[in-house]
Amino acid sequence: MQIAIASDHAGFSLKAALINKIKLLGHEPLDLGTGSPNDSVDYPDFAAKAARAVLEGKAPKAIVVCGSGVGACVAANKFKGIRAAVCHDTYSAHQGVEHDDMNVLCLGARIIGPALAEEIMKHFIEAVFSREPRYVRRLDKIAAFEQR
Repeated sequence: MQIAIASDHAGFSLKAALINKIKLLGHEPLDLGTGSPNDSVDYPDFAAKAARAVLEGKAPKAIVVCGSGVGACVAANKFKGIRAAVCHDTYSAHQGVEHDDMNVLCLGARIIGPALAEEIMKHFIEAVFSREPRYVRRLDKIAAFEQR
């Protein structure tokens, strides 16, 4: 599976570690930048790239890394059809996919280290939306919010 991944300058180093882990898990990373930790860039630009990759069908899931994960999450969620969440634990990462069909994982490079981030990402990638009627019903309500 192809996994889109993007970061701002604060998330660059963690993004590099996650790209290696994506490959080790047998998936193909789609690196959307940034290409350097040395130039200050704006996280909304990279959250947008990741969101668009999912919406355009280039990848079923995406990961965005910034300093806290919060800014990237806020930006990604502005795109209709994106369900992004900051997850700094493995339970939220898989449960967010299984119950809420989360398609963008946001991580804070200044909050967690690479070992935990890799484990969280693994849970996110391997999780599948359960499609239980109660979860589908709840997602339909969320989709209705986007229509207003």
